Formats: sequence, structure tokens, C-alpha cells
Amino acid sequence: MPVAVALPPSRVRVRAHALVRLGLLVALLVAASVAVLVWHPQRLLGAGGPVRLVCFTVVYAVCTVAFAPRPLLNLAAGVMLGAEAGTVAAVAGTVLGAGAAFCLGRLLGREALRPLLRGRLLLGADRQLSEHGLRSTLAMRLLPGVPFAAANYCAAFSRMRCVPFLVGTALGSVPNTMAYVVAGSRAASPGSPAFLIALAVIAVPALLALPVARSARVRAWLARARR
Repeated sequence: MPVAVALPPSRVRVRAHALVRLGLLVALLVAASVAVLVWHPQRLLGAGGPVRLVCFTVVYAVCTVAFAPRPLLNLAAGVMLGAEAGTVAAVAGTVLGAGAAFCLGRLLGREALRPLLRGRLLLGADRQLSEHGLRSTLAMRLLPGVPFAAANYCAAFSRMRCVPFLVGTALGSVPNTMAYVVAGSRAASPGSPAFLIALAVIAVPALLALPVARSARVRAWLARARR
């Protein structure tokens, strides 16, 4: 029969500390979600001018951390702020929310979850995110169906650096975000060319993501072939 090997007390303390931090991360995310549901942060948007723009950006970021669906937030940006200002606020809120989630995941959850990486699939995904941070983030943001929060925490738990993650988020989120914002700003006239074009553009990121992801895979394959 296999004999269980006891971990040294120092490693036990490190593991316990990491689990406590992971529990704190989960508690913070649950608290943020409950606060958004109960507090109704949209009440901050009663101001006008630049204050309204800043308030919407902050509210947008908090809502993304609380797992609010970004398409609805983008549509709201178009309805409340218009196409131009709404796009600026939505992209800024996207980057701010992604950065907040990345920092929370990196500081509170990474130590507890990284030892759980097992198997070729998870290790390969971790290597891809770590070695090709910018391109991987672009692919995640451009590819429809990739949950925003899941992408944030996958990046945080990997060895990806923060700057490529934020740059990839800012660039990759523009097409889809702008399309939804324009659609929201033209919702009152669904037959207008702008509204119809916005609906069509929502499908474009799927086509853009394919060459980005393929390029990243080719680079990874070449790097392994040189070893």
C-alpha cells in the first residue's frame, strides 16, 4: 500500500494561507455581485457632462467584476451616452474592470490554484497564456463566447504579465464593444443603416480571432520545434 507523505509544517502553512486568500477572493466577488444587485449603482449616473462619463466608467468596471454581462452594459452605454461617449466609457470600463479582476486573481487566488494545474491541456493553456500574453488576450477578447470574467481569471492565474493583458484587452474589446454601443444608441430606429451595420459587425470578431489564434499556435509550435 502507498505510504502517505506528510508535508512539512512550513508548506502546510503556505498552503493554508493560499486557501484563505482564495476564500477571501470568492467572498469579495460574491459581495460585489450582491452589492450591484442591492445598491443599484446606476443611481450615480444622474450627473451630466464629464462627471456622468466618469461615473458610468466606474459603474461599468464594478459591474464587470460582479459578473454582469458586458453586452447589456454596452447597450446601456449607447442608450445613455450615445455612440461616441458610450464607446469611450465602455472600453475604459472594460479595461478598468479587467485590470481589477486580474489584480484580485493574481493577489488572492493564484497561489492556491496554480498547484492544481494538471494534465497536458491545462499546462498547455497556461504555457500559451504565459508565453504569448498579448496575442492570447487578443484572441480571448475577439473570440465570441469566451466569458469575460473567465478570461480575466485565467490570465491572472497564469504567468502572463499585466501590461500585455491590459493592452490586449483594450485593443481586442473595441470592435465588439463599439458594435453593441452603436446598436444601443440607435435602438429607437432599428431600421437605420447604423443599427443594421452594428448588428453585422458583432459577427466580425469571430473572423478576426481565427488568424490571431492560428498565429499564436504556429509561434508556439515553432518555439517547441527549436528546443
